[in-house]
Amino acid sequence: MAFEYPGDGSLDYYPCRYGKSRIMFRGPRRDLDRPFVVTLGGTETYGKFIPEPFPALTEAATGLRVVNLGVVNAGLDLYLKDPDLLAVAAKAQLAVVQIVGAPNLTNRFYAVHARRNDRFLHASQLLRTIYREVDFTDFNFTRHMLQTLQAVSVDKFEVLAEELRAAWVARMKALIAALPCPVLLLWIGKTAPPMPGRRSDLAYDPLLVDAEMIATLRPLVCDYLEVVATPEAQRRGTDGMAFAQLDAPAAVALPGPAVHRQIADLLGPALLRLT
Repeated sequence: MAFEYPGDGSLDYYPCRYGKSRIMFRGPRRDLDRPFVVTLGGTETYGKFIPEPFPALTEAATGLRVVNLGVVNAGLDLYLKDPDLLAVAAKAQLAVVQIVGAPNLTNRFYAVHARRNDRFLHASQLLRTIYREVDFTDFNFTRHMLQTLQAVSVDKFEVLAEELRAAWVARMKALIAALPCPVLLLWIGKTAPPMPGRRSDLAYDPLLVDAEMIATLRPLVCDYLEVVATPEAQRRGTDGMAFAQLDAPAAVALPGPAVHRQIADLLGPALLRLT
């Protein structure tokens, strides 16, 4: 939604809906009756704090109509459990699917909120049995919970991590299969996807996703684009971002406008080649 305090340096995202979906997207609302490319993904695709996120920059550079269906902190469940949203995405001539982290999805060990996928709801009896020493009522967000569980026991955490990886791959395959149009997978990160030996390092974003998992999906999509923020773009940090002072810590953790420009510069030619 839009910021509470307009005029304090923050953005109006012109929130809108598409079809019968209850999800609020970044606006202004776009016409879906003409050909378009759709972007699905999380906070980076939505463009939180970014006046012109990469979907808008890509549209301006290529002339292709790009409809942004990114959602802040979205996981795969947000798309797969919303048939109305999938019906909107299915109208696209091509879909760009940002690779999001593995923790924000319901699995055998815990459940997340249907629309705010970063919100932890409850642990299963199986997870409570594995981590008898942990009080799960202390957690509201998946990242905090995973960091705590890894600190309690690396070995126990790996059992959970393997479940999340398997669930992520299965649901990515389901999402790709649910889109009748060609799909381009998009990696956005400060580093390239880690190899399996480092995949449990929670310093990497997208969380718990590695090169081996992505390789499993490559035969199912028409293209894969890996965007690693350049040192120069990372040094630019929050330059050009719009946020309230209280949101500064969150803004620092996100790719800034320079990274969004880098994404658009690489994504544009790929889309022109595929459409």
